[in-house]
Amino acid sequence: MTVITCIDDFKHVYRRRVPKMFYDYVESGSYTESTYVNNTLDFNLIKFNQVVATDISDLQLSTQMLGKPVSQPVALAPVGLTGMQRADGEIKVCRAAQKMGVPYTLSTMSVCSVEDVAKHAHEGFWFQLYVFKDMQFVERLIERVREANCSALVITLDLQVLGQRHKDLKNGLSTPPKPTLKNLINLSTKVSWGLGMLGTRRRSFGNIVGHVDGVTDTSSLMTWVGTQFDASLDWDMVKRLQDIWKGPLILKGIMNENDAQKAVEIGADAIVVSNHGGRQLDGALSSIRVLPSIVDTVGKQIEIYLDSGIRTGMDVMRAIGLGADGVMIGRSYIYGLGAYGQEGVEKALDIFSNEAKTTMGLCGVNRIQDFNRANLYWPTDFTTNWSC
Repeated sequence: MTVITCIDDFKHVYRRRVPKMFYDYVESGSYTESTYVNNTLDFNLIKFNQVVATDISDLQLSTQMLGKPVSQPVALAPVGLTGMQRADGEIKVCRAAQKMGVPYTLSTMSVCSVEDVAKHAHEGFWFQLYVFKDMQFVERLIERVREANCSALVITLDLQVLGQRHKDLKNGLSTPPKPTLKNLINLSTKVSWGLGMLGTRRRSFGNIVGHVDGVTDTSSLMTWVGTQFDASLDWDMVKRLQDIWKGPLILKGIMNENDAQKAVEIGADAIVVSNHGGRQLDGALSSIRVLPSIVDTVGKQIEIYLDSGIRTGMDVMRAIGLGADGVMIGRSYIYGLGAYGQEGVEKALDIFSNEAKTTMGLCGVNRIQDFNRANLYWPTDFTTNWSC
């Protein structure tokens, strides 16, 4: 591994080592990508209140998420096609997360199946569920998740329709890549990636292929998925899924106080303030802008996590300072995975930890639980110059 000092260093290596279509799949947003861009830019509007001559000899990032201890308030978000970033990618990421003491969330659209990941996990991990029209499949999938000893179910609420990502269409995104001339030329420059893929049998969507009648290959899979996102998803359906699952429940995609309150009312254990990384509703506010009002509305009734735009440990501390109980990172650990495999994910988490500890210490705080809005400055109109 070359000298890696920050997450952005991983990104440069990642781009060289992973096929273009999978790099673009991660490194893009929907339509004009304005929300995708603002997710990151808006973090930079929040500044820290430096405090000096304070004893900071016992810096502690450890806390709890869903009642279980974590080494830092960071969970790894669900990312589809992780196994196309690096062979057996989901297994490698889960191992890294558990070694580093943080939760990992497996995506419904993973390459490695929930059973495959469970065989390589020494403790439970979280599972993210997309709500498909085929409820028999959904119910069977929840049962498989339960049998795999997953410790929480994360239901994504903001994918009733699919936001268009221009790069995916132009690249002809598929798994595995189609053997077109354009793809073959690009793949010829990704030798280590290709050798890894030749050495694994996991090259399609493991949670779906073989578990749906008529879905036996990539072609039939893509046809099925294209018809399955359920536009009728509502809070009654969320409650139904909660009753089927009967375990810790996280609702992902909350972007306003009313939806946050509904999550509390149905008895969810946590919410994720998230705009899907800018990959769905283009023109939505950044997640960090809507966080304070959601915290002020339901913060004492439910755990609140935030994702979308987090690239540094400083961003983690900004979210914690504004009231989040934890964060979820996606692109940042994928950069590490694509660049260096499991070791890269571990290093990415180490970078987040070191940056967060340094930031917390220079603000005069020893314990993550004591970091709050008094440790931050932000524009007076950061959350108030919008009307709805």
